Formats: sequence, structure tokens, C-alpha cells
Amino acid sequence: MKKIFLFSIIIGLSFSCGKKVSDENKTPDKKVETKPVVVGGDSDAHGCKASAGYTWSTLKKECIRIFEGTKLSHADDGKTYTTAAFVIFDGNKAELFLDSQKDAIILERKAEGEPWIKDDYQLIPWKGYVLKKGDKIIYTGE
Repeated sequence: MKKIFLFSIIIGLSFSCGKKVSDENKTPDKKVETKPVVVGGDSDAHGCKASAGYTWSTLKKECIRIFEGTKLSHADDGKTYTTAAFVIFDGNKAELFLDSQKDAIILERKAEGEPWIKDDYQLIPWKGYVLKKGDKIIYTGE
């Protein structure tokens, strides 16, 4: 009986040690590293963070929040619109941000009281501002 008991203890110990040795020889599972999403990590080429509302201003040469500029609304032509244009002023220059344009448009004026002009765009200081493209009024604002 002692031999059977001693034999069963030896067998039991050998299996428990064998399991431990086989676990040590296993290669660990490779963990897939995922980069954490950083809030505000969406800087553009100029370092402006769009998620914080910043856009690069060619005129000011810095990141700005265009909605803090002058807002122009679509001209009242009986239609309902959900878009707006924004203008940033700097001396005799005005930077125009339109939803239909990828890049901002720099308008210039020759003297105080004159309209800012670039190609067929005119920003006229009249009862606030009026933006015309050609002969058509497209935006108005204060």
C-alpha cells in the first residue's frame, strides 16, 4: 500500500511539473498595440486644430477661428440656406472663407470706403457688408 501511495505521489508531481515546464517553453502571445486616439491630435500642415475650430489664415499668418470673424448670410432671395461665409479683415485686405471654396480668397481695396475686390468677387461696405460675385449679390452681413 505504501508503494502504491508513493508511486501515485511521484506520478502526480511529475505531471504537475511537466505542465509548468511546457508553459515556460511556450512563446508568449504577441500583443497588438493600438495607438490611443488623442483628442486634438488633428493638426493640419500649419498646426491648426480643426477639432477646436481653428483654420489657417493666409492673411493673418496664424490659426484663427473663422466664426469669430464677420459672418455673412445668403442674400434674401426667398430660399432657405444653411451656409454662411466669414470674413477676416486686416488693413486694406479681407480674407473670405466660403463653404464652396477649398481655399480662402484674399480681397484688396484701394482706399477707405472702397470695396474689397478679387477677380469677380466684391465685398462692399454698405449697411454692413454685401458680397457680390459678378452682378449677383450672394451674401450679406453686418
